[in-house]
Amino acid sequence: MKVNIIYMTAGSREEARKIGKELVITRLAACVNILDNMNSFYMWQGEVQDDSEIVLIAKTTEDRVPQLVEKVKSLHSYECPCIVSIPVSGGNQAFLDWIAEEVK
Repeated sequence: MKVNIIYMTAGSREEARKIGKELVITRLAACVNILDNMNSFYMWQGEVQDDSEIVLIAKTTEDRVPQLVEKVKSLHSYECPCIVSIPVSGGNQAFLDWIAEEVK
């Protein structure tokens, strides 16, 4: 089973916690890490934005990615949330097996 890391951002710690907890409860992710106090610069609607955001990193399997993306979009306050999937090409096999088992 192929494992993917999902990188996401949220506008507040509360929103990040809500999303992370829901992903684990629904078994769309085996684990979600939340990293506070990230500063983001980006263009939105023709203007440079300078915002504080929260990073979420979820661990899941490739086949769960579409459902995870839809769940995050349904819970997220952003019009166009950052949700990107990164395939994992190696690592601690016992940990990768644990991820696969948790999201069955």
